[in-house]
Amino acid sequence: MNYQIDKAGKEPAYLQLYKQLRSDIARAVYPPESRLPSKRLLASELGLSLVTVEHAFALLCDEGYARSRERSGYFVSFRTGDSFLSGAAAPQRQLSEPPTEPQDSDFPFSVLAKAMRGVLSDNETQILQPAPPQGLPALREALSAYLLRSRGIHAAPEQIVVGAGAEYLYRLIAELFGRESKIAVETPSYPKIEQVYRGAGLATERLPLGADGIETEALNACRTDILHISPYRDAPNGGRASASKRAAYLQWAAKNARYLVEDDFESEFSVAKKAEETLFAHSHHDRVLYLNTFSATISPALRAAYLVLPPQLVPLFRERVGFYSCTVPTYLQLVLARLLTNGDFERHINRVRRKKRKALGL
Repeated sequence: MNYQIDKAGKEPAYLQLYKQLRSDIARAVYPPESRLPSKRLLASELGLSLVTVEHAFALLCDEGYARSRERSGYFVSFRTGDSFLSGAAAPQRQLSEPPTEPQDSDFPFSVLAKAMRGVLSDNETQILQPAPPQGLPALREALSAYLLRSRGIHAAPEQIVVGAGAEYLYRLIAELFGRESKIAVETPSYPKIEQVYRGAGLATERLPLGADGIETEALNACRTDILHISPYRDAPNGGRASASKRAAYLQWAAKNARYLVEDDFESEFSVAKKAEETLFAHSHHDRVLYLNTFSATISPALRAAYLVLPPQLVPLFRERVGFYSCTVPTYLQLVLARLLTNGDFERHINRVRRKKRKALGL
C-alpha cells in the first residue's frame, strides 16, 4: 500500500486516507466486491490510530464507495461502469435522513436581522441600484469562495447566475439550450421541474427511479440532450444516488457531449461526516450545471437561488438570456453576501448538522 499521510498538514489524517482509498476504488485498484485492507493493518502501517482509520472507512460507506460486513471487514460497492453494464446488481437505495424539521433548520432571526441592519447602514446608496444581470459581483464572489471551501467546486464568479428561486433558473436553463433541445427528468420528482421545462417549450422524457437512482436500463436508453437530476435527495421519496450511479451520470453526459443539471437542494444538511460530493466538482468534461437555493438553509421567503455554469456555456448564456434583469433585489443580495463572508451562514449549517447527527445518535 502506497499511502502517504502528512500528519503535519492542514487536512485531517482520516480525510487524507479517505481520499487515497477513494481514488484507488474509483481506478479499480480495488475491484467491485473486493475486500479493502483491514483497519488494523492500515493503522499499523501508517502509524494512525484505529479510530482515525475507522473514520476514513465510515466516509467511504457514507458516500457509497464501500460497505461493511459484520466480522468480515469492508468491501467495495462502487462500480465505475454500472450505467453501461447489464445485469449488474444494484445496491440498496441510500435513504437520506428524515426531512429537516422547521425548528431545527430555521435560520436565527437575530443573526439575519443583524446582517440586514449592517447592510442598511453600510450601503445607503448601493441598495437602490439595480444589480447586473447575473447578480451582484459581491454575492457571486462570496458564493465562489463558499463553494470552493465547502463543496470543492471551482467556479469563477463569472460562471455564477443569481435568480429568484430554482423555478426561475429552470426557465433560464430551458432558454439557454433552446426549444430544439430535449430534457429528461426523474420520475417521481418535484413536479414543477417538468412543468417549467414543458412550459418553456422543451420536450421532456421521464426516467424511472430505481434502487440507487435512475434505473440503469432507462439511463442507457435515454438519448436526450440534458438530464435533470437530484442526486442528493430526490422528491418525494428522499432517496440518494449511490456513488456508482453518480459516476454513471457523468459517463452519460460525457458521451455525445450531453449535459447534466445537478439540482442540489438541501444537501448542506446532510448528516454525513463530510460535505456531500457534487457531480460538478467531479466532472472532468465540464458537462454539469449546478443549481442550489437558500430556501432550505435560510428561508423560502427569500426567493434566492444560484446556478453555476460550465465555463464553455458562459458566452452562450450571455448571448441568449443575458439580457434579462436580475430578479433578486440588490438589498437581499448584499445581505446574503454578508452572511457568506462573515461565516454566519456556515455556522448555521454546522449547527444544524451537529443537532441532526446527535438526534440520530451519530
